[in-house]
Amino acid sequence: MDLTFTERENAFRAECRAWLERHVPKESLGSGDTREGFARHLEWERELFDAGWAAVSWPKEYGGREASLFEWLIFEEEYYRAGAPNRVTQNGIFLLAPTLFEFGTEEQKARILRPMARGDVTWGQGWSEPNAGSDLASLRSTARRVEGGWLLSGQKTWCTRGAFCDMAYGLFRTDPAQKRHHGLTYFMFPLHGEGVTVRGVDRLDGDEGFAELFLDELFVPDRDVIGEVNQGWYVAMATTSSERGLTLRSPGRFMATASRLVDLYGRYRASAEPALRDAVIDAWIDAEAYRWYTFQTVTHMVDGQDVGASSSLNKVFWSEMDVRTHETALALIGDRLELDIDHDAPESAGDAVDEGAWMRGFEFALAGPIYAGTNEIQRNIIAERVLGLPRK
Repeated sequence: MDLTFTERENAFRAECRAWLERHVPKESLGSGDTREGFARHLEWERELFDAGWAAVSWPKEYGGREASLFEWLIFEEEYYRAGAPNRVTQNGIFLLAPTLFEFGTEEQKARILRPMARGDVTWGQGWSEPNAGSDLASLRSTARRVEGGWLLSGQKTWCTRGAFCDMAYGLFRTDPAQKRHHGLTYFMFPLHGEGVTVRGVDRLDGDEGFAELFLDELFVPDRDVIGEVNQGWYVAMATTSSERGLTLRSPGRFMATASRLVDLYGRYRASAEPALRDAVIDAWIDAEAYRWYTFQTVTHMVDGQDVGASSSLNKVFWSEMDVRTHETALALIGDRLELDIDHDAPESAGDAVDEGAWMRGFEFALAGPIYAGTNEIQRNIIAERVLGLPRK
């Protein structure tokens, strides 16, 4: 792996840094998991798209810049360095889109990708079900063949921002005679209209974006099947590889968090326990290590290698690093944690440290070892498929 950046890459960094410094909103857009915040984030997503920054590595015909994966990583570093808003289009751009590029038809790509990148059509992930979370192969939702398409029935849960999204994607059993990973098909389906009910899931922080999806013979045309019928598991594994390994959690996010932690330590070092100095250093080193590991992953991908099961290594590392980093921040803040803000009235921040962002970040980080496949499951995958250890 070459650790130096080319002239083109340095010029790309300078260009995106300059644009972001001019255009990143100066005021918070609010939580993208509230209806009002989601709408404000979509306005930002459209500004990104109009300037060619929404999906920089995509072909120009779909609204991209045809940037390399290395340049995409550079953009992500600059995006989070600038304090830009979290992307509410991530379930489409970072998860479904790579799957469409690999398995989708030309008609599907032409129809779906540009509206996705601009935020005109937003996407939720309809995978998990009651009693079928990390063990996704035990799902019970079904799709029944009819003329011209399929009737989808069942329940999906933990659909991130599903309360606001237009469309979703997920696995359904199309051959009940087959078991587990076989007989599944990957569908795209609407979240509005006859046959679908979207119900919000209450959260402790009061945000309303999570949703349960109830499908009762929802008609989906054949054109919204991704890949081959009954081969959906293999398509889904491409999505999970993107989710765990590269696109969902780029290093730029954690580098920015580590930099904020260093700044926090500088402000509160006088009252900090001596051991916290080492914890802050470890957090910064971990973020840098993750950065270069990801550049190594992209190097392998450019050379034609498949990320495969090694994406589980990535997922365990970034999710647990995120928790440790925020735990260190909370230890630095100490009793000041009591000075939080009212989530419904951000102007009430008062003397809260960084407007309560560290506690909110910690609460979200705790979910990291669970979503995208629990880390317990990821360790099994690492043991069996990366290390070649026998099943017990």
